[in-house]
Amino acid sequence: MISRFTPARSLATFALAGLCAAAVVGCGNDVPPSAVAKVGDSTISKEDFDRWYENAAAGASQGGQAVAPDPPDYEKCVAGLQEQPSPEGAGKPTEDALQKQCKEQYESLRDQVMQFLIQAQWVQQEAEARGVSVSDEEVKKSFEDQKTKAFPKEADYQKFLKDNGMSEEDILFQVKLDQLQTKLTKKITEGKATPSDEEVAAEYEKNKKTYAVPESRDLSLVLTKTEAKAEQAKAALDDGDSFRKVAKEFSIDEATKPQGGKLPDVTRGQQDRDLEEAAFAAKKGELEGPVEAQFGFYVFQVDEITPASQPTLEDVKDRITQQLRSTNEQKVLDDFIKDFREKYKEQTQCADDYRIAECDNAPEKEDTNTGPASGGAPGAPQPPQGAPPPQGAPVPPQGAPPPQGAPVPPQGAPPPPPSPQGPASP
Repeated sequence: MISRFTPARSLATFALAGLCAAAVVGCGNDVPPSAVAKVGDSTISKEDFDRWYENAAAGASQGGQAVAPDPPDYEKCVAGLQEQPSPEGAGKPTEDALQKQCKEQYESLRDQVMQFLIQAQWVQQEAEARGVSVSDEEVKKSFEDQKTKAFPKEADYQKFLKDNGMSEEDILFQVKLDQLQTKLTKKITEGKATPSDEEVAAEYEKNKKTYAVPESRDLSLVLTKTEAKAEQAKAALDDGDSFRKVAKEFSIDEATKPQGGKLPDVTRGQQDRDLEEAAFAAKKGELEGPVEAQFGFYVFQVDEITPASQPTLEDVKDRITQQLRSTNEQKVLDDFIKDFREKYKEQTQCADDYRIAECDNAPEKEDTNTGPASGGAPGAPQPPQGAPPPQGAPVPPQGAPPPQGAPVPPQGAPPPPPSPQGPASP
């Protein structure tokens, strides 16, 4: 899905996600000899592929010596692997085994680079078709915000570029792509996601019980290891000592002890079953216990009882509206994604050695994998699992998940920390 861009996405997200504008050529479906793919009338040149393939290899090396797998013989790759020390006690791998390893690495990097470049073309062409654009000023401002958060020191930023074989132009292009996707999301969902008053009311009636507020009780309590200690604590309370004083002297509950024994807003299903049964059977203001439970013996008092209640439609209208808006946005985007993918895949032809699932002439075995992540929608880059974020990468805020089916950058790009699951906002 197309996802909301937030400043918290570090520049690391764009590590190997930069894309190059493909040249526009004449009509026809044949891929020119100098290109690896053609999307409509635009081509992805072999030169562009090679450049981003080298960047992918640099990123995969995590700042170490990068030897890009070099088909068809993989001589440099094999030589580089042979120079690496073997694990203690392990035999030296054969040249055939190393060549196979290099071939697998090449195909993985090739597929990720192709996938990313193709989907980037899809996003750009869809944006142009819908009249969506991003100014240089918008791109520059977003880039500077990202850079400041991810790399407080200029030296760190320069090292990042060097380690990943990138230029600032590459990152600026990716920032632009991400902003195009943000604007596309807004345009696609605009006027189609806000539920009507009738829909909100129907949702309230259908799920009325889920909005009910259960009875809650505020307790003051003391927890002890033994019944004898609990009796001592109760006697002190009967003599007029405050719960704060008694909890400080007797309680072993580190959660409530610093609060003077206070445990507010207790609802059913939260506490030890024995304590809960006693608490919800007790009257307000009466000292109870000792009650034996899982963690020891409780002496407690119910300070306040808040009866169960059923909020009115007006009380929860905003909450329901937001829930339905998120659901509607997701449905609109899901419908768009399906049509978007079918439309652009039909227009995408790839050279024989560069065919992947996004190509209309994809090999049959690749047709079962219809896209990156989960659907092939245009979205912010989704780095491979397992690669660590660079030092200084900011943590994204809660609320927006990684985009569904986003273009995937070449392997080795460091990802941001994972976002919580939930519907994205445009």
